[in-house]
Amino acid sequence: MPAHPKQKQTSTTARMLAVYGKGGMGKSFFTTNLVSKLALLGNRVLQLGCDPKHDSCNALFGGVSLPTLGDVWREFKEAGREDELAPHHVIFKTTIMDGAATVYGCEIGGPEVGRGCGGRGITFGFDMLEKFGLSQWALDFVVMDFLGDVVCGGFATPLSRSLAEEVIILCGNDRQSLYAANNIASAAKYFASMGGRTKLLGLVVNRDDGSGVAARFAEKINLPVLASIPLDRTVRELADACKLALQEPRFDVIFDRLARQIIDRTLPEVKMEEVQPLAYKEFLSVFGAEEPDIVPDGASAEELFGGQPQRKPAPVITLGLMERAVGDKPDMDAPTRMVVKRLLNELGMYVTEANHDPKKGMTLTVDGYTTICIGSADDLDSKIAILAALKRSGEQFRYVDLRRPASPFYR
Repeated sequence: MPAHPKQKQTSTTARMLAVYGKGGMGKSFFTTNLVSKLALLGNRVLQLGCDPKHDSCNALFGGVSLPTLGDVWREFKEAGREDELAPHHVIFKTTIMDGAATVYGCEIGGPEVGRGCGGRGITFGFDMLEKFGLSQWALDFVVMDFLGDVVCGGFATPLSRSLAEEVIILCGNDRQSLYAANNIASAAKYFASMGGRTKLLGLVVNRDDGSGVAARFAEKINLPVLASIPLDRTVRELADACKLALQEPRFDVIFDRLARQIIDRTLPEVKMEEVQPLAYKEFLSVFGAEEPDIVPDGASAEELFGGQPQRKPAPVITLGLMERAVGDKPDMDAPTRMVVKRLLNELGMYVTEANHDPKKGMTLTVDGYTTICIGSADDLDSKIAILAALKRSGEQFRYVDLRRPASPFYR
C-alpha cells in the first residue's frame, strides 16, 4: 500500500502511545508490527520497551536483544563515566522490510531478577530519556510497550504522569486477559478523574478465536474494539522467528487500517467519563458466571498447625521511623531524597525543607508552605504518581499525607 501523506507537525513533540495488557498476550508482537506499519507509512517512530524482560524490540531488530538503558547506565556509573552517557548508547536504529523504512528502538529494562524494583527502574528510565531530550526529538510517534501490572506505580508512569496521550489495551477472549484489561481501564479512569490527560483508544483483540467474549466485555465497559487479530499458526511461527507479521498480506491489511486511523485520528471517540470498569460480579457475568453468595470458612490455627501445640512465635523486632532513618541514613539522605526532589521539581513543586518526623517519616516542605508526608521510601512511585495527579487536578492543598498510597489524604 502507498505511504500515508505526512501529517503536518506543529511542534517537535511526538505523539505518545502506550500499549498495555496481560503478560503473554502478545503486546510486543502487536507493538512491533504497529510501529513498523507507522514507519512504512512515512513516520519517524521509536519503540520503547518498558518491561524488565527487555524483549520488546527483538523482532523489530531481527532477533537482536538490545542492551538496556538500565544496564548501560550501570556500566557507565561503575566506570565513573555516567556524565558521558549519550542517546546513541541506548537508542538504536534498523531498517525493516528490505530497507523500506527505518525504525528506532530502546529497551528501558530494569534491575536483575530478584534484586530490585522493576517499576522504579521504569521511572528512572523515563527520567533519563527526558534528560536526553526525548520530548524535543524529531519523532512522529513514541510507542511504549508496557506490561499489564499497573498496580505498581512505576509501570503506571505513562498514566499517572500523562506521558502517554493515548492507550491501547491488548487482550484476548479469556478471563485472565480481560481481568487485566478491566484493571488497566480502571487505572486510566482514576488518573483521568484526577486531572490526567491520557485517553483510552480502545481494545485490540489478539489471537481472536471468534468467540466474541472480548466484544461483549468491550460493550459493557464502553470501549470500542479497534481491531481483531485472528489466531494463526503461520503468524505465530513468524513471531517466534522474530519476523514481522506484515509479511502476511491479510495481517498487513489489519495493521495498515489501524495505523492509518491512528495517524488520521479517525478511531471511534472515547469519553473517559463514560468508561465504566466492571465490578467483580458484573465482570463474571461476561462469561456467564456468577459469584456464589457464600463466605468461605476460615482456617483455624489448630488446623494450620496440624493439631500440634502452638509454638510461641518469635518476637518481632521493629525499629521506629527515626531509628530506621538513622540506620538507613546514606540511602534516605542521598538517592531517595534526590529522586523525590527531582520528581517534585518536574511537577513545578520545589522542596524548601526535608526532614524526618518520628511519627510521619520523611516530611517535606514544598514552596515554603505546603507540607507533604512521604513516610518511608516504600512504594515511592505510587506516591509521586498520586501527587502528580493531584497537582494536575488544580485543587488547592496545604497538607498531603501519602504514607498510605492506597488511601491518600489532603486538605
